[in-house]
Amino acid sequence: MKRETIAAISTGMTNSGIGIVRISGEEAFSVADRVFMGKEKLSDVKSHTIHYGHIKDGEDTVDEVLVMAMRGPRTFTGEDTVEINCHGGTFVVKRVLETVLKNGARAAEPGEFTKRAFLNGKMDLSQAEAVIDVINSENEYALKSSLNQLKGSVRNKITDIRNRILYNTAYIESALDDPEHISLEGFSSELEKTTAGIRNELSELIRSADDGRIIKEGINTVILGKPNAGKSSLLNVLSGYERAIVTDIEGTTRDILEEQISLGGLSLNVIDTAGIRRTDDVIERIGVERAAEYAERADLIIYVVDASRKLDENDEKIFSMIYDKNTIILLNKSDLDTVISAEEIKERAGNIPVISVSAKEEQGIRDLEEQIKSMFFKGDVSFNDQVYISNVRQKNALIDARESMEKVLESIENGMPEDFYSIDLMDAYESLGSITGESVGEDLVNEIFSRFCMGK
Repeated sequence: MKRETIAAISTGMTNSGIGIVRISGEEAFSVADRVFMGKEKLSDVKSHTIHYGHIKDGEDTVDEVLVMAMRGPRTFTGEDTVEINCHGGTFVVKRVLETVLKNGARAAEPGEFTKRAFLNGKMDLSQAEAVIDVINSENEYALKSSLNQLKGSVRNKITDIRNRILYNTAYIESALDDPEHISLEGFSSELEKTTAGIRNELSELIRSADDGRIIKEGINTVILGKPNAGKSSLLNVLSGYERAIVTDIEGTTRDILEEQISLGGLSLNVIDTAGIRRTDDVIERIGVERAAEYAERADLIIYVVDASRKLDENDEKIFSMIYDKNTIILLNKSDLDTVISAEEIKERAGNIPVISVSAKEEQGIRDLEEQIKSMFFKGDVSFNDQVYISNVRQKNALIDARESMEKVLESIENGMPEDFYSIDLMDAYESLGSITGESVGEDLVNEIFSRFCMGK
């Protein structure tokens, strides 16, 4: 690991109340002493204290600041760290950083502070990845999931599984080395139970990746319906402003409208589509074709039915599109005189949930929110015991580990020698180690941290 003292701006590059320039490394206090003028030198102060003074560039005063002095290893990186809290204008923050760099620090690479925290043993790789997930969180559930991982939920689960694998591997190796004192009689049946249990745990973690992706990235949602069913009105209600043009003229929405919406702590990546109908209008027909394409790839389809109009051939086409998809049917315009009942729709829709709403009066939206939570998370999402994998790299490592455990079960079933077991057990051990960073190459570490923002 490069041991130079590094520095970067750790706050966003927009005008704000304060800005922070972080310095970390063996020379952090020496560098700070060259630019900070206060009552005493920072190298002489107690750790984890804050000091008032000025940043000086030669004879020029750059800014009036508060400086936090923290000595390693009780810091984020595990190294001596100084954080300069200056005024938050973009120019002044840059000037403070430039002054620090002129006096012995090197500009930090993206994610280098967190990388040093990982390499110095302050966190494992799953926690380090959770740091960037916390920064990028766009909804309540994503933030809770990331904070749970940052506390070590993934690390603790993986470490527990690896310890069990290592125990059984060590027992096999010890028995093979010292058969006179350690017997393997009956061990295969015990190992089979343990291995099957671990395989099932890995399968559960892999399944959680779907929930993890939805928590992190949002639910890709497509709104379908006939023209004038109220699709655009629904989008406006969900987004909280007039995102789509609403008129009584059929075919107003001719192209795709996209909006990210927060609904009860969830993120919905909503696509409002052109009304599904037969049409000779070339542009509108293209919009209808695109609607079908988006529906095919969607996590969730919201089918808006106009309760004031009878079902027709266009509705039949939509029913064919939503077959075997995650779908919620909204019986819209329930505030008007209706000619379609919820019971009639349920008879046609089978197991698809049906909710009566009025987009105009904003009625039924809470029921929609609860239905989405129930559909994707089987009720309320809990972050106390449940571990959610929200990282493709981690999911692939879990898949590799599960395949290795399957091989162990096959070897036991086929009566193979015990040394075959230990080979596949260690493969699983190594695969899981790549999640926590205990068995991972330098290139992968560099690639992971290169995705981080500057200053973190």
